[in-house]
Amino acid sequence: MLSPNDIALEWRGSAMRAVEFATSPDGPYTVLQFAPPSQNTYKHPDLMPRTPFYYRLRTIHGPVSGLVPVSLPPGDFDESADHSWAPPRVVLSGAVRSPGAAPTDLRAEVKHANGILFTWTDNASDEEGYLVEVRAEGAAEFRVAAVLDADVNSFGLVTLEEEKVAEYRVRAYYSGEVSNVVRLVTGG
Repeated sequence: MLSPNDIALEWRGSAMRAVEFATSPDGPYTVLQFAPPSQNTYKHPDLMPRTPFYYRLRTIHGPVSGLVPVSLPPGDFDESADHSWAPPRVVLSGAVRSPGAAPTDLRAEVKHANGILFTWTDNASDEEGYLVEVRAEGAAEFRVAAVLDADVNSFGLVTLEEEKVAEYRVRAYYSGEVSNVVRLVTGG
């Protein structure tokens, strides 16, 4: 406990992990963050007083696509722009799918100053879903920008300011080992 209503988690290891919490020992668990391999702490701030919180980690693994560099033009986000291209979609491709296969043919189409349409070939037959990962210019490692359902192979991302010049990739992801569960009760 960092304070009566702020919790800090710490772990060892060098794998991508989903940091999850619940308010009941049996869940449901909610992902707080997909932590990159170099991260081994997480701060969960401003929590409800006098509430039990249960935390666990899940390792995340799976093959990644090739990298796609993107440089967006200058400009601010325009809420009135048409974003009908952005929702996640399953576009049938006729690809032969097999267990554990990496996504291929990742393409990025700039739609506007803050929008990118990603499409790829879904080659995996057993993925839990897809992670769109971004490494902003100057960043040391990738972080998860979007979590998508299985079989999705088209998705529009509205970027953050620091993602206007970045490399992107897509991961067919699978959950691995689950850690022990830690129970903490907030004060107040």
